Amino acid sequence: MLKKAVMILIITAIMMGSSDIIKAQEVEQVGQTYFDIQPRYLIDAPTAWTLPRGAFDFVTRVYPEGGVLGMVAIGLTNHFMIGISYGGDRILSEQQARRGPRLEFNAKLKLVDEQYYFPAIAIGLTTQGYDSWDSGLKRYTYKSKGFYGVITRSLYFYKWSIGGHAGVNYSMETDDNDDDPNFFVGMDTRFNPSFGLVMEYDFALNDNKANQSYGRGRGYLNLGLQWIYSENLSIEILLKNLLNNRRGVNSFSRGIRLTYVEYI
Repeated sequence: MLKKAVMILIITAIMMGSSDIIKAQEVEQVGQTYFDIQPRYLIDAPTAWTLPRGAFDFVTRVYPEGGVLGMVAIGLTNHFMIGISYGGDRILSEQQARRGPRLEFNAKLKLVDEQYYFPAIAIGLTTQGYDSWDSGLKRYTYKSKGFYGVITRSLYFYKWSIGGHAGVNYSMETDDNDDDPNFFVGMDTRFNPSFGLVMEYDFALNDNKANQSYGRGRGYLNLGLQWIYSENLSIEILLKNLLNNRRGVNSFSRGIRLTYVEYI
């Protein structure tokens, strides 16, 4: 398990450090529209990308046990976006639905635009965790990132792109007596205008206490397969917890995410 995490780190470092092989004219060939549809998040982890000014997106996630989460965000400037989200468990089931604990909030400020020799840098706050809410420990199955900082470096080759991402975060979900800072890395790639892949590894340093029913010290490896129907709409299959880092489960989780973006 540790070898897999190290490999992810090495690949990310190579991608972020090798951007000097990209010529400026290659980036220009991609076009502004292609930049605009770069992911603002991988699966659970944020990237340094933000929505352009006036653009907004609607995201619907379906997760195990019939849970549904809805999110909406808007770009107030080319560097600052805000959003809200709300969901519940057992929405798509025969059991009584269970509402989420509250309306959640997220905001992201891009401090530095990506440049020829320098990555994009952003800071943000999100209170939205993922999957079911544990009312006893007052936390989501996958903790919210809370306060975070993230860097993003991208490479472009005609209509193929690959991006590397690395960040640090501090979650405010600390009632489980695990309040350590945390780290995450990830990547995204587009094979062509219609298909892409995202992958992330969350070290889960704030979710690894031996006496809890969640982390087992392996971290969370997540994978997403994208079908990009248009520059406005994408559908993704999300595969989470591939390292089986949760007690009481014997398989990775499956989910679906639909994203609609409107540009003004």
